[in-house]
Amino acid sequence: MAQDGGSVRRLEVLEGPTGRRGWPDPVKAQIVAESFAPGARVSAVAARHRVLPQQLTTWRRAAREGRLALPADAGEMFAPLVIDPPASSIDATAVSMVSPTSAPGDMRWIEILAGDVIVRLPEDASPARIGDIAARLRAS
Repeated sequence: MAQDGGSVRRLEVLEGPTGRRGWPDPVKAQIVAESFAPGARVSAVAARHRVLPQQLTTWRRAAREGRLALPADAGEMFAPLVIDPPASSIDATAVSMVSPTSAPGDMRWIEILAGDVIVRLPEDASPARIGDIAARLRAS
């Protein structure tokens, strides 16, 4: 009923979410992973999930800084590649932890030796990533 005693003649219905929403980290991570896909545009992904592009950009920054964990299959990640001269005899199954003198601080690496190929990954590389690289080396 209106304040003047008359009836309400117009009623406006708002559709969709309004106000602040709390997004669980796994949902944020999935949306961010989708936005990192090759050819994906932040604005298109944001619109598809009804998120402001600015919010998605903030989540992407959090993921890059390590404050938001992305799903394991979020895409290929780059690892530093160091090519050493071939050693006289290298065990194809050898895996060792080394601390290169050229690395700043206490940076430690996982070193995978296969024939004359040496792949070094940061020690915090995921087991799935290490296994994938080892399998590809074995196949080549």
